[in-house]
Amino acid sequence: MLNIVAIIKAKPGMRDAVLEAFNANVPAVLAEDGCIEYAAAVDADGMGGFQAKLGEDSFAVIEKWESKDALMAHAVSAHMKAYGKKTADMVADKAIHILTSV
Repeated sequence: MLNIVAIIKAKPGMRDAVLEAFNANVPAVLAEDGCIEYAAAVDADGMGGFQAKLGEDSFAVIEKWESKDALMAHAVSAHMKAYGKKTADMVADKAIHILTSV
C-alpha cells in the first residue's frame, strides 16, 4: 500500500475555488480501482503552538492506494487531467510525498 500526502498551495485567495474543483472530482477518484482513501484536509484550529500550519492558502490531500500501478493509473486518468487543467491557473505550488509503511 502507498500513502500519499500532497501539499497544495493555491494562489492567494484561490484555495476555496481549488477545493471546490477538488471536491467535485473526489467521487471519480474514489471509484478508481485501488483507491482506498482520497480527501482534502486544512489546518485545524486551536491546536496550540506545536502545530505546524499549512497556511490559509494551502491544504493537504491524504490518499491511500493499493499499489503503485493503481496510483500511476490515477495520475494519468482523464478526470485528473481535467482537474489539473481546471486548477492550473489557481495553484501556486504543490509537493507530492509518496510514502510506504516501514
